[in-house]
Amino acid sequence: MKEYSYSEKKDTRSGFGAGLLELGRTNPNVVALCADLVGSLKMGDFIKENPERFFQIGIAEANMMGIAAGLTIGGKIPFTGTFANFSTGRVYDQIRQSIAYSGKNVKICASHAGLTLGEDGATHQILEDIGMMKMLPHMTVINPCDYNQTKAATIAIADYEGPVYLRFGRPVIPVFTPADQKFEIGKAVMLNEGTDVSIFATGHLVWKAILAGHILAEKGISAEIINIHTIKPLDEAAVLASVAKTKCVVSAEEHNRLGGLGDSIAQLLVRNTPLPMEYVATDDTFGESGTPDQLMEKYGLTENDIVAAAERVIARKQQ
Repeated sequence: MKEYSYSEKKDTRSGFGAGLLELGRTNPNVVALCADLVGSLKMGDFIKENPERFFQIGIAEANMMGIAAGLTIGGKIPFTGTFANFSTGRVYDQIRQSIAYSGKNVKICASHAGLTLGEDGATHQILEDIGMMKMLPHMTVINPCDYNQTKAATIAIADYEGPVYLRFGRPVIPVFTPADQKFEIGKAVMLNEGTDVSIFATGHLVWKAILAGHILAEKGISAEIINIHTIKPLDEAAVLASVAKTKCVVSAEEHNRLGGLGDSIAQLLVRNTPLPMEYVATDDTFGESGTPDQLMEKYGLTENDIVAAAERVIARKQQ
């Protein structure tokens, strides 16, 4: 199992803030909009340097999406910022009608996604957003795994023409990907080559998959671990190449098992090469209030859950 080390922990939302700041210095067409959550979205540094390119919309998220769509007509590249729940569920109609339908060049940047929002509870812990957004035609869906990758993704989507949903989170997690990485939309990242089971992970679950890989290695199980940072478009070639070797699959995500990364992989396998598969995801449920660690444990999103899923799927393969 390949070793991954880290010297610090940072929240992925700060990676977004750092990427937005860099874009403010390099791309004059980038503008930012926020729904009264500047501090939570880490947009402060961008605003200090570019006050004329920032629009505080207030608690009016639907209006924010409409304004963002309009700004693209004048050649601007709007980055909207609010919590993932408000970036999707509250404004789905506006995104569908004003942004996705006409392919507007809006970057919908969503923080505080998933269970790791923690104590704010079920009303804010959206676990359906990936499914909602990937079902929209023209929409690209990205869920990076750490600070560095979130920064790189933020910068990369400014050069991509079309609507993008960029999902990131609140908790501090290990920073283990390179600071100078090139982020390629739709291109999975191989983290560890293996032969016994393919583990496809996204977002906060990528680090958990790495930890699971070490546990599995101690048990004599060779896990192939792949970071699927872009859920739509899915890197189908990478998935199919991996499962051709391992013949079984585990997907891992901080999202409902219905509609997320696992479902995208399952659909691909059904069309090409049906194989045993296990999901590590929330089981069609809402969350609740608690610390991130408590919630990840209760809802089965830890490295030990990934290990157990890998062992189950290998046993199915061998039957």
